[in-house]
Amino acid sequence: MNGFLTAGMGKIQMVVYLVRIAAIFIAIPAHEMAHAWVSSKLGDDTAKRYGRLTMNPMAHFDLMGALCMLLAGIGWAKPVPANVRNFKNPKAGMAITAAAGPVMNLLLAYVGMILYKLVYYKSNGMAVEMVLVALSVFISINISLTVFNLLPIPPFDGSRLATVFLPTRTYFKIMEYEKYIMVGILLVVWLGLLDLPLSILNSWVWHFLDWGTGYLDPILMGSFAYI
Repeated sequence: MNGFLTAGMGKIQMVVYLVRIAAIFIAIPAHEMAHAWVSSKLGDDTAKRYGRLTMNPMAHFDLMGALCMLLAGIGWAKPVPANVRNFKNPKAGMAITAAAGPVMNLLLAYVGMILYKLVYYKSNGMAVEMVLVALSVFISINISLTVFNLLPIPPFDGSRLATVFLPTRTYFKIMEYEKYIMVGILLVVWLGLLDLPLSILNSWVWHFLDWGTGYLDPILMGSFAYI
């Protein structure tokens, strides 16, 4: 009996790692391409000229971010360059461009939730269980990317949204310490000090998507254990 349980958990863990690898090639590039696409539509073609308006993962690849995605289920890519001077309204342009990435991940999570429910309600069997695990991990990763990137702390996208509310001088003063703040945040994350608040926020978003796709199913909440 224990052998079957061990084999089952081993298969689940393998699926988790495979989906995390897929996230490096799908979820993260989609996030960065969304930034580049919106930026170009608002008048700044900087990201496009740097070859970031693409789903090619190598154009966005960051080694540390990829390793964190593989090992911890949350990661990042190279920042997409933007020149605020090219926006008609610099503050609004920067905020909308920043919001594009998390919105893309939220849309991917929404699509993943629809696929999960279609499979869950219409199919059965052992192979289906693995598909459900893969979809639940994909949903969870995209929700985590959405929530994590909306933290109102540099260099996350949420800090760019703060430009709408902060005086320009104050914002750029904070940006001077962006790299140091990033190191501090990563340390806090690795120590697990953000686990509870992030878990609560992820749960709220999960419930929202669950409600937004119909056929409410509390069983889905167990999927977070796989990340």
